[in-house]
Amino acid sequence: MTREFSVIIERDAEGYYVGTVPALRGCHTQAHSLDELMMRIREAVEVCLEAQSDGLESLDFVGVQTIRIAS
Repeated sequence: MTREFSVIIERDAEGYYVGTVPALRGCHTQAHSLDELMMRIREAVEVCLEAQSDGLESLDFVGVQTIRIAS
């Protein structure tokens, strides 16, 4: 069975790329390059699927919004 997961990718202050899979609680990883990140996120998804096989949440990615808050 083939499944698709949305991955949110951000870059932190030190230049690392951070990938998170919202549909899999706790599923995230980081890497120096996008290619390396995608390899690592696939591995992370496989591990998370094994660990969470019973309680998978079905989430559809809708989008990302930016908000501004004065401080």
